[in-house]
Formats: sequence, C-alpha cells, structure tokens
Amino acid sequence: MADLTDKGNMSGSDDGSGSGTAPPEYTVRHTGLKGIYYNPQTQVAMVGLVCFMCPGLFNALSGIGGGGQVDETTGANANVALYSTFSVMAFFAGSVNNMLGSRLTLQLGSLGYGLYIAGFLVLNIHPGAKAFVIAAGAVLGICAGLLWTAQGSLMLAYPTEKDKAKYIAIFWAIFNLGGVMGAAIAFGQNIHTTTGSVQNGTYIVFLVLTVLGASIPFLMVDPKKMIRSDGSRVTIARNPSWKTEILGLYIALKTDPMIVLLFPMFLASNWFYTWQFNEYNGALFNIRTRSLNSMLYWASQVVGSLLMAVVLDRKNVRRRVRAFSGWGLVFVMVFVVHGWGYTYQKDYTRASISAIDPADKIDFKDKEYVGKVFLYIFFGLLDAMWQTSVYWMMGAMSNDPSKLAYFTGFYKSIQSVGAVGSWRADAVLTPYMNVFASTWALSAAGLLFALPMIYLRVKDHTDLEDEVIARMDEHGHVLPVEAIAPTEEKVAEGA
Repeated sequence: MADLTDKGNMSGSDDGSGSGTAPPEYTVRHTGLKGIYYNPQTQVAMVGLVCFMCPGLFNALSGIGGGGQVDETTGANANVALYSTFSVMAFFAGSVNNMLGSRLTLQLGSLGYGLYIAGFLVLNIHPGAKAFVIAAGAVLGICAGLLWTAQGSLMLAYPTEKDKAKYIAIFWAIFNLGGVMGAAIAFGQNIHTTTGSVQNGTYIVFLVLTVLGASIPFLMVDPKKMIRSDGSRVTIARNPSWKTEILGLYIALKTDPMIVLLFPMFLASNWFYTWQFNEYNGALFNIRTRSLNSMLYWASQVVGSLLMAVVLDRKNVRRRVRAFSGWGLVFVMVFVVHGWGYTYQKDYTRASISAIDPADKIDFKDKEYVGKVFLYIFFGLLDAMWQTSVYWMMGAMSNDPSKLAYFTGFYKSIQSVGAVGSWRADAVLTPYMNVFASTWALSAAGLLFALPMIYLRVKDHTDLEDEVIARMDEHGHVLPVEAIAPTEEKVAEGA
C-alpha cells in the first residue's frame, strides 16, 4: 500500500454527483480478496473480458474475411452500415457515458454484438437475409460507440501516469485473446473445409459467448468507488444536465485543439483492416486457412501491445522521450510491413482472384503459405502497436475520466469514418492496389500529423491546468486553477 502520510486529505468528490472540480482524494486501499477485486488492474481486466467476448469475437469473424462468408459483399455492406452509425454515435458517446456512468454505458454497448453474429447465422440458413445482416450491423454501430467510449474512459482513468501503457497492454492482450479463441474455434470447426462459408456451429458458439460477455459489466465495481494504486480516488464527474454535458464536449475540443492532430491517426486505425482482412486474407486463402491466419493475427496483437507497453512505460525515462521513441518504432513498422505487402499485392488483382476456384486458393499446407502468413502476423503486430500508441497519447493528455471519455469518443467516431470509407471502397470493388496504396499513405500521414502534437502537447506530467473539464462547474463555467487548488498541485500521480 502506498505511503499516504505526506499527501494529506484533499477534498475530492467521490460520490459521482459532484462536478469533479477538486483534486484527487487520497485514501487507504482495500486489502485481502476485496483488495484484489477492487484493484484497478482487475477491473481493467474485466473490461478486457467484456471485449474478449464481444468485439473480440466480432474481430475473429472479420479477420476471417467477409464475416466467414464466400460472398464478401454482404459483410462489407454490413460494415459500412455498422461504421456509419458508429461514427455518429461515438462522437456523442462521451456525453452519454458521463451522464449514465461507464458501467451502464459498457453494458448497453455490449448488447449489439450477439445480434450481429446472429445475422450471419441467419444468412447461412436463409441466403436471402442479407438486409437483416446489414440492419444488424447498423444496430451494432450504435452499441459499439457506447462500449468503446466507456472502455477507453475506464482503461485510461484507472492507472497512474507511469502505468498507462501497462494497463492498455493488459486490456489489449485480453481483448485480442477473444479474437484468437474465436478464430481457433472457426479453424477447428472448418479444418476439413476448403470451400463454402463458416459452419453454423461456429456462429452458434460465438453467439453464446457474446451473451455471456454482455453480463460481465453487472459484476464490475462502480467506478466512483475505485482507488488507484497510489491511493488516489478516481473522481467521476457527473454533470447535472445534457446541455452541460454537450457543452463539455465542445469545451474539451476548444481548449485542447491539439487532439485534432491525432484525427488522421484515428482515421487510419480502422482503414487498414479492409485490405488486411478482405483484400489479403479473404482474397488469397481458402476458408480454413483464413481461420488459421485470423488466429495468428490476433495472437500477434498480444505481443505487439506488450512490446509497446515496454517502450512507453520505461522507468527512469521522461514521458516525452518515451513518446518519441514509440512514435519512431511505429513509423518504421508502417514502412516495413507495407513495403513487404507491396511485393505480394503487385502480383494479383480482383479479376485474377475471381478467376480462381475457392478450392484452389492458398492452403496452409502449400509451400507459398509461410511467407504470406508471416506478413499477416506482422500486420497484427503493427495494429496492436498503432492502437496502443493512440490510446497512450490520449492518456498522456489527461487523467480526467470525463475528458478521456470525450477523447475516446472522438477517436472512435473518426476511426469509424475511416472504416466506412474503406469498407465502402471494397463493396464497390475498388481495385486492390488502390485500397492498399490508400492504406499505406494514410498510415504514414497519420503518424506525420501526430508528430507536432507530441512535440507541443505531451508533457512529462499532466497538471491541473490541463484538466479543463475537471474544472468545469455544474453550469458549464471553467473555474481558474487558483479556485481549485494551488497552481503547483498535480492532478498527476507521478510519471
């Protein structure tokens, strides 16, 4: 337990009803089994389990290509509907999260995944049910906007500054194990199948697991009762009206405009999935090999997130130095994997792939499989490194759960706009090379735009003067730092 004798008792609100304007309150943490249950790492792991069961299994289906269907057009159109509603919902989901609370928001957000998976099961039974799958995608987009905003707020608010990358890695590893498990199930059920769609049993297993995942938020600790590892309480601002909450969304963007420089990186973070899942995995490999590739892809994400945690949470290294080191590592990976991918993409087109019988596509027993599967594994590594870096950058800008909910909402909204564009490009049969080139260009541009944000905005500590939303009163007025605490008082817990 942290030594609290020199910290005093700073009167922060912890009842969930205050404005969240006071500095954090320090208190004694729970011990024994209750201490384990109330441990922030345990709670972040539970958030990871929700995403393991819900988005993780969604990712497993997406990673197979076309939602496990031979005709990838329905899956692409469902994704267009999904990310269209996702992009709108996510922008305002921070306000919903701050009004309803992260636990309820997470609960509501988890409900759409079962419906989406059920849509593909129905499509397997009734091939004419394409409209139902697309409608299920639209509903899931609304739910996903809520789930990911609540997830991001909790994951970034629970750790101290020095442990943020570790908490992101814990979440990302557990979450992506859902993709690994889901792909393993699909591979096991389809191991003797080289043509056709994923079998009904695969969808049924996924459906049951997503329902179980949706029940986990009921078991989680109320965020207003959480205590960080250094003894500081997580102060949850709860604004009294929707008007004030929407105003907070505007103030967060106006007073911290550097977040806009991350928008291209947000946009790229879902754009690259289309080429990886459909134009590469879906195009080149038969159904059982696509399942195996998906399992390896999500397994590599665990490694990628842990690698970035080591880089971004290095002890005795200034946070700004860590930020530039992480950026440089991701930049190198973008050019390595896309340069590698180009060597394969230049040799095939939509026309050449459509002329191949599905049974003649690459199988994991074929000689040419080895090099191509390693590229897919490296794309999984890059994805985890990219997403971990984005979350860490937002976490470096604030420790306030309300502000982080807004930032996460921006992230998921812009991310979904990118997904709409890329999946729509696939649905209208844009040439593979064009999709690949846009993926590479947008990834590089996203990193270049993020560089000045890191230079100008990421500091070694987050001060109370940076926490504008935490200083906003119930009427939407931002109070000066002097009215809250001495200027030198830190909101941060030590980087």
